[in-house]
Amino acid sequence: MSAKPTRRALLAATGAALGSGAVTGFPTIWAQNIKNITLRQFGTGVSNLNAIAEKVKSDLGFTLSMTALDTDAVTQKAVTQPKSYDIADIEYFAIKKVFPTGVMQPMDAKKIKYADKIVPIFTKGRLTPDSPIAQGTTPFSVGFVDGPNGRTFAKGQTEWMTLIPTIYNADTLGIRPDLVGRPITNWRDLVDPKFKGKAAILSIPSIGIMDAAMVIESLGMMKYADKGNMTKPEIDKTVAFLIETKKAGQFRAFWKSFDESVNLMASGEVIIQSMWSPAVAAVRSKGIPCKYQPLAEGYRAWAGGLGLAKHLSGIELEAAYEYINWYLSGWAGAYLNRQGYYSAVLETARKYMTPDEWGYWIEGKPAKADILSPEGKIMEKAGAVRDGGSFKERMSHIACWNSVMDQDRYMIQKWNEFIAA
Repeated sequence: MSAKPTRRALLAATGAALGSGAVTGFPTIWAQNIKNITLRQFGTGVSNLNAIAEKVKSDLGFTLSMTALDTDAVTQKAVTQPKSYDIADIEYFAIKKVFPTGVMQPMDAKKIKYADKIVPIFTKGRLTPDSPIAQGTTPFSVGFVDGPNGRTFAKGQTEWMTLIPTIYNADTLGIRPDLVGRPITNWRDLVDPKFKGKAAILSIPSIGIMDAAMVIESLGMMKYADKGNMTKPEIDKTVAFLIETKKAGQFRAFWKSFDESVNLMASGEVIIQSMWSPAVAAVRSKGIPCKYQPLAEGYRAWAGGLGLAKHLSGIELEAAYEYINWYLSGWAGAYLNRQGYYSAVLETARKYMTPDEWGYWIEGKPAKADILSPEGKIMEKAGAVRDGGSFKERMSHIACWNSVMDQDRYMIQKWNEFIAA
């Protein structure tokens, strides 16, 4: 096999080509070989988007083959089928389960062009020095290891990253303002008997139980030491409350997928539920009123990123780094921002958004013109203000992050008892 050019030589020769998106500027050996590369990526449907795969093919020349699974299946595949993928698009709370098994390789932050531009939530542990440190599995707590072969999470920032963040958001309740009939201000409103048979909760155990904990604290029934890492007695009390509420007929459904949540809300079968921001946008795009309701107790947040399989090496590993650098360079970030998520490097994404889009999505300003989805559909009319306000308002009011508990197995067993009750 012919000798491969070093990464430094490749980058020196390809910088201009990458900047322009033109593959023609690559060195001949790279340009020939890159077209034959397919990187296999899997993750949830939230971020495994065909538009991104198509843009990668256009800008970088290689193929990104994507598989979308639900949250629990992503974690299982990452650990049990490590040779079946090259890139894991995975949530930070799941990396707590996955990375210590040794199926993924730490990433060299020196190879990440925009590493120092990543939002401080991921590199410092909070958005601003004044932001509270939220409960649960913060991305910062599982974001770094101590060396190129590290499996144990570092206490602070290092040169070796478990994931490169790509997508994150602050979740709250979605409501049908035309049907709830009163202001919704607290998490406890989810279990108000007035909404009996019209409420729904997310049935991904590690996330659903956090929403339940937000409700229980809002009711004043219990104060958790850490909602993201409950003790067995706390789990027992939480699930007992859920079973009692279910038997009283409060819940219409327990949803697992984005589409289920959209259909429940759009049909009016459910008028208040755990919800994701783009699902609210999807309901609104059908011309149906739907609101992503900020609540007094704060948000439950989540974040995902791209990680590399342990086996990845050679030109495929170089291609994976190019892809990750491309992901942070702006186009993908703007695409995600327009869906209601947030991108990891905001300043590059801004270059791919109009001032009005940036004002609406990130700064919380009223839209001057209609706000369009990435596919060009009207999502919001001129004059609309984003639910929850600006990026800073939302992401500095995080109460807890999606988590994996020490008592994870016990919690899942108890959650299943609730679903079966």
